[in-house]
Amino acid sequence: MVFNRAYCQVPVCGASRASLMTGLRPTPTRFLNFKTYVDQDAQGARTLPQEFKDNGYYCISNGKIFHHKEDAAERSWSEPPWRPYLDHLIFLNPESITMVGGKGIRGPVFESADVPDNAYGDGMVADKTIKDLRKLEKEGKPFFLACGFSKPHLPFYAPKKYWDLYDPAEIIVADNQYKPINAPVALRGSGEINMYHNRNIEYNSDEWHRKLRHGYYACVSYVDAQIGRVIETLDELGLSENTIVILWGDHGWHLGEHNFWGKHNLMSLATNSPMIVTGPGIEAGQKCNRLVEFVDIYSSLCDLVGINYQNKELQGTSFKPLLSDPHLQWKEAVFFRFGPGDGVITDRYNYAEFNNGENMLYDLQN
Repeated sequence: MVFNRAYCQVPVCGASRASLMTGLRPTPTRFLNFKTYVDQDAQGARTLPQEFKDNGYYCISNGKIFHHKEDAAERSWSEPPWRPYLDHLIFLNPESITMVGGKGIRGPVFESADVPDNAYGDGMVADKTIKDLRKLEKEGKPFFLACGFSKPHLPFYAPKKYWDLYDPAEIIVADNQYKPINAPVALRGSGEINMYHNRNIEYNSDEWHRKLRHGYYACVSYVDAQIGRVIETLDELGLSENTIVILWGDHGWHLGEHNFWGKHNLMSLATNSPMIVTGPGIEAGQKCNRLVEFVDIYSSLCDLVGINYQNKELQGTSFKPLLSDPHLQWKEAVFFRFGPGDGVITDRYNYAEFNNGENMLYDLQN
């Protein structure tokens, strides 16, 4: 089932993951930014993998799950969390080294290297996860296997064959390359894009919009291929018959709409995130347009496997009933916060209030 209207609680990676993995909502003092540690912001909070671990599951963390590898690690995982030795910032083309330095520039904003999938970190994560699946199948233990891919996070580095899937001339760019009319001063795009070399392309020019979208699409296709490899292994080992798979991305993303690139605001494009759930008894090919939140994932997964979770502080709602009937009456609103404000989305509207007294209300249908 594809959940078309799933929303994160904080449109930034570290805080979003902390909220999801604890089933707790952000507050003015909790889960604030990408640097978030569960062990600092919600000391002692039971984590989602901890529930599974305490119920006899073997729990493995590959790639980026919590923002900080060591965060809540001892109580959450059955073995030390693993990450590839190459992180998402590592470029492979020799000329890319010339684009580092000066005002904190980390490297080029995009790269197309003619390399195999596992030359970049996400291919290594898929390799490790496939290896673990084969080991777990032989051991016959119930398992909770978390597999964290970095892309399509900036910078847009992906093997050349994924760039070649797209014809640059056919890439459609945003048709609203302007700030919303009467938008609050506090509403802005992410500054993260400025940490990368623009490759001498004029920012927000037509060429920029096409190149950046091309890079994002290439990264999505690259990660899609890695997910495909993992799912094929599940099928090959006969594990699909009794395994629940949930695919999620930690926040939304602007792709040039309003001339914004990235997350870090209280608009629906920054907070609406991918979520797909499959497993035994879930009819294939369904879509659900009901409002759900990432804070719901903790209780939902526990309900799906029959775990009577010990965490009584959970603030989400299990969406298990929607997997049987995606048309049930459900939540009227979802909530999120970031930096200078708080936001809410209903079936039709996106509303936010900012700490400086400004507010905004947008009709998502019009």
